[in-house]
Amino acid sequence: MKATIEGVRIAGLRAAIPTQRHSFVETPEMFTPEEALKLATTIGVHERRIAPPHMLASDLAVAAAERLLADLDWAPASVEVLIFVTQGPDYLLPATACLMQKRLGLPKSCAAFDVNLGCSGYVYGLWLASQLLAGSTGKRALLLCGDVSSRLLLPDDRSTRPLFGDAGAATALEKSADAAPIYVSLGTDASGAEHISIKAGGLRNNLVPTLRGGELGTLYEEAHLHLNGPEIFTFTLRVVPGLVRDILEHAGCELSAIDYCVMHQANKFILEHLRNKTKIPPEKFIVDMQNFGNTSSASIPLAICNSLAAKVAERKSKFLLGGFGVGWSWGGVILEIGPVVTPGLVEVPSDFLPLAL
Repeated sequence: MKATIEGVRIAGLRAAIPTQRHSFVETPEMFTPEEALKLATTIGVHERRIAPPHMLASDLAVAAAERLLADLDWAPASVEVLIFVTQGPDYLLPATACLMQKRLGLPKSCAAFDVNLGCSGYVYGLWLASQLLAGSTGKRALLLCGDVSSRLLLPDDRSTRPLFGDAGAATALEKSADAAPIYVSLGTDASGAEHISIKAGGLRNNLVPTLRGGELGTLYEEAHLHLNGPEIFTFTLRVVPGLVRDILEHAGCELSAIDYCVMHQANKFILEHLRNKTKIPPEKFIVDMQNFGNTSSASIPLAICNSLAAKVAERKSKFLLGGFGVGWSWGGVILEIGPVVTPGLVEVPSDFLPLAL
């Protein structure tokens, strides 16, 4: 599916991270020091930020949104669309976006809803938010995203624990007659759904206090992240180079015209192979996960806020953004960002008040 959206621009970005750091290089735990260093070199993660037990993705995204609204000097009453992209909602019901609407003081006329996507979620969210503004009377939108993936990992899983970190992000969009078109390309192939999955916790494999016999052990395992690395690698190299070609063709754009390419920060090994496959120059291809890990739906805005904050604050740049993974699901977007309110990182203290019913 492809789309071209006119008259909407990104006005600002903020990313939020917990204050707590953890590094398997510095504290190997389940690894030998040599194993930990070799793993960090391969996946490109030296340390991750880990949320405390009471802090969820919604809290990180709200912290980013509060700072962003203040940076922009936007009255909360002026925001009429709120989308929250996450794989870790606070509750099955209500939608976490509804609680965010109240916490942020947005008007009752605001449309607020959740989107259950991970690796491709930021691109999908940009498409949804900009399309809703373009086709409605609304003038401003907040796209919030984030995951606390560390909460979903088995304690002894040597393949996932060193990779995933926690983060949230907020992106402000607004109508603008001078905005350059936003070009979008999206796709889905559920034949690979099993390779990144958490099978228990929804209504299909419900976690209720009526477990008997061997069900408990099975549901414990299935309530945590399952990740098939080789299949993810194969999927990425099969689909994403075609996605890059599709979105460039849809936008009528040459690769040389792209200032920066920011892909979902899956791991360094995958990203390096992807860059070689797509022939994107290394100076334009952002890899920024050394201090954060794979932060799922927040990885793209986090990379922009950390690596490119000064550049997008000062001038207009053409971006190619690509998300890919759980689903299988993928999306690409070409758009211009900048100059915008200086993006950057918000460190969220452990005593930050959580959302609550």
